[in-house]
Amino acid sequence: MPNQAQQTPATSIDPRTSVGEVSLAVADLGRSLAFYTQGFGLALLTRDAGGATLGAGGARLLTLTEQPGALPWPGRYAGLYHFAVLVPTRADLGRWLRHWLNSGFPMPGQGDHLVSEALYLSDPDGNGIEIYCDRPRSAWQWQDGRVRMASEPVDVAGVLAAGNAAPGQWEGLPAGTRLGHIHLQVGDIGQAAAFYHDVLGFDIVASLPSALFVSAGGYHHHIGMNTWQSRGASAAPPGVAGLRYFTIDLADSGVLTDVLARLDAAGVGSIQEAGGSRILDPWRNAIQLRLWPGKAAG
Repeated sequence: MPNQAQQTPATSIDPRTSVGEVSLAVADLGRSLAFYTQGFGLALLTRDAGGATLGAGGARLLTLTEQPGALPWPGRYAGLYHFAVLVPTRADLGRWLRHWLNSGFPMPGQGDHLVSEALYLSDPDGNGIEIYCDRPRSAWQWQDGRVRMASEPVDVAGVLAAGNAAPGQWEGLPAGTRLGHIHLQVGDIGQAAAFYHDVLGFDIVASLPSALFVSAGGYHHHIGMNTWQSRGASAAPPGVAGLRYFTIDLADSGVLTDVLARLDAAGVGSIQEAGGSRILDPWRNAIQLRLWPGKAAG
């Protein structure tokens, strides 16, 4: 079935929209940098006394801000479920897994979601991470406007074999690696749909009573939301590690203007700041609306 059949709001968000960067509060910057560079494979791009930015191929994916003494993410509040790093190919996923296991880390969690093959882990503060590769869009199955996804075991041997067959040595996550999606814990799925679908304009591509998946441009999902541990929950109290914000990247200033107008009509305030406009979802998850890096407003 064509991708155009997804459940769409009256005005869908521009199909070029994506998520671009995630920012986390961590208790110990040095510990987190060792994990994300030596273990996970991101490159350190900038660092100062209070934080750092990391990425792949020169592109920023992750910002860390040190919050000394922060408690580990407890998982029962609204906030981050995981952020998902998308590698370009299955061979890249295999090379990453071989490096991870050779570094002494345990086998990650896993899920073959039909549209993708995914591995799951947590950072030292309990922040959830997914690393995955997509199957070709031509292999995704759509029915009645919804994409078919599942949670089956990954063919780990096949993933490792693809990595072993690829030339070259491990040198960190490759150019082309990007933030593929973000998955949030929310307090109520109906409220999540009203905000992310009705107001922001993302298309609903899959839903359950306890989970919702939305996207732009026919992707399998850019934002996932669930209430598996957080039904009725509010934001975490101060002093807890976790999500500071994530970005929604927009193609041009006209798209940004349209989104801000929809937010204003719905009574959702925004704050102008360097790099974009900051908004809060119903659980105070912070979102920065920004133009694709490298684009200027106007």
